[in-house]
Amino acid sequence: MFEQAFRNVDDVLRKEAGCTTELDYTEQTSWLLFLKYLDGLEEDKVAEAEIDGKKYTYILDKPYRWLNWAAPKGKDGKLDHNKSLTGDDLRDFVNKKLFPYLQGFTQRATGPNTIEYKIGQIFVELKNKIQSGYNLREIIDHIDELRFRSQAEKHELSHLYEAKIKNMGNAGRNGGEYYTPRPLIRAMIQVIQPKIGERIYDGAVGSAGFLCESFDFLKSKGKLTTKDMTTLQTRTFYGKEKKSLAYVIAIMNMILHGIEAPNIIHTNTLSENLADIQEKDRYEVVLANPPFGGQERSEVQANFPIKTGETAYLFLQHFIRILKAGGRSGIVIKNTFLSNTDNASTSLRKLLLQSCNLHTILDCPGGTFQGAGVKTVVLFFEKGSKTRKVWYYQLDPGRNMGKTNPLNDEDLTEFVKLQKTLADSPKSWSIDVKTVDTVTFDLSTKNPNVGEAIAHRSPQAIIEEIIALDAESAEILKTIKALI
Repeated sequence: MFEQAFRNVDDVLRKEAGCTTELDYTEQTSWLLFLKYLDGLEEDKVAEAEIDGKKYTYILDKPYRWLNWAAPKGKDGKLDHNKSLTGDDLRDFVNKKLFPYLQGFTQRATGPNTIEYKIGQIFVELKNKIQSGYNLREIIDHIDELRFRSQAEKHELSHLYEAKIKNMGNAGRNGGEYYTPRPLIRAMIQVIQPKIGERIYDGAVGSAGFLCESFDFLKSKGKLTTKDMTTLQTRTFYGKEKKSLAYVIAIMNMILHGIEAPNIIHTNTLSENLADIQEKDRYEVVLANPPFGGQERSEVQANFPIKTGETAYLFLQHFIRILKAGGRSGIVIKNTFLSNTDNASTSLRKLLLQSCNLHTILDCPGGTFQGAGVKTVVLFFEKGSKTRKVWYYQLDPGRNMGKTNPLNDEDLTEFVKLQKTLADSPKSWSIDVKTVDTVTFDLSTKNPNVGEAIAHRSPQAIIEEIIALDAESAEILKTIKALI
């Protein structure tokens, strides 16, 4: 039933002039899902208060509660058509009354970790793009069919929502920056092995894939006590996100996975001065796929000892700084980081090798990220001791990957297994850091276990990489023009 409801919503959005991409579909579905969820949460709180003989104070004033404006019900439990708004009346209520009211929650909230603050942050920059009030009524009716009450319902909804996020990533444009392939995330978590009681952080949270998958990993351990579950709910997962669309998606995704009050802050992580990060701010685990290719302004760069406009390099400095001593990290970054000769790249590699144990580099093939053909690596490191040896694994699923042939968990099984002992194999090898050039700190290396044959690629693979690089260059030029 839930799957059909999602399909019905997308069918209506495709007819809507104000929504033209998968990003729009996900955004508009998300804010409506959130308000429907909030209604269910409030009703649960009311029931709990009644059992305890207490009175519950609603978060939302009566006119703005789902059951009043979106889905007023008659005594038979069905939609009361006499009370429900539609057409221009519905659209005008949402645009002129509902959104301004919800946006005001940021000012009224007592702090950034409250549900009130999150409501304000979700709606402060979003807008209703559904121009037809009749389409909006139809979508609301489908959303109203969904239920968030049981774990089974939330589990099913979380899978459907993840599928929407994945489709958004496949749609091109900027969608790919919100979606990291879940098999890659799960493999990274298997290497890092987070434990209950450790705090897990992603400063470029996107759709919160790392946090959601970490929650599933820790929850699957079994025999969790009530204290363990409270720890997972309130003191384990932390994130920051700059973009409004990603912020609302992250919040909604975590809620659907079962984290009721996500510790996600709507902010530009890079605006924080590294010198201001204290011991109390640090985390045991950092997992992230920071955006790359962006160009940060000089006042943002001033927050970092290694000056660069490349967002990914600023994020990497942030992650190293925010890790506790002995903390563990897995970071996705473009593979050119290993060999670029500019001062920032060289200095950052030196910092990483000398302040952390960079024990593993996973080399991912082009096509791993379906919205982009750029090649990436995953850096696994532990803070607090110098790097002695680096173990490399060259991921080669033996096929050209893409939208119709994505990365799967089986592709990474061997990597996870071999990484436990850092064993050599036809796809893995180690280097001694003593052999690394102390001027360039170049970490690029070829697999010594294979001949030149590995370099031969199909014409189609070469064409796909050229197209992807052209698209990336166009995006960078667009960013540069915007800054001029």
